[in-house]
Amino acid sequence: MAKTENKTQPTEQDVASFLQQVEPAQKLEDCQQILNMMKKATGAEPKMWGGSIIGFGEYHYQYASGHEGDWFLTGFSPRKQNISVYIMAGFKRYEELMAQLGKYKTGKSCLYINKLEDVDKAVLEELIKLSARYVEENQSGC
Repeated sequence: MAKTENKTQPTEQDVASFLQQVEPAQKLEDCQQILNMMKKATGAEPKMWGGSIIGFGEYHYQYASGHEGDWFLTGFSPRKQNISVYIMAGFKRYEELMAQLGKYKTGKSCLYINKLEDVDKAVLEELIKLSARYVEENQSGC
């Protein structure tokens, strides 16, 4: 099966300009802190993916079905209701960290945080670091 283009692709949109539109001010501050955590965890510069996701690093995946594509190692998006943090490796392998994290909700690969003060920042940073490293080392579409 040929490589399929994902709907969400890297863009040339400026990350700093995008973040300056985030409101309220506390959400902007939270996003700046998450940006710094992800930059430190991946060693990669932030890049806009689509119109609202800030991604770090990149990897190629291929599923058993043959579907393949490129995606970011980790990223986040300031949504209206919360901040979505993309933990591409999923959460099952990090149960101990998740128990220490604080107040959050999850989807398949999304960690939803209302405010950064709701979670333990050191635990979040460790989760981001471990997940990005796992995806980078396994590059198979976790």
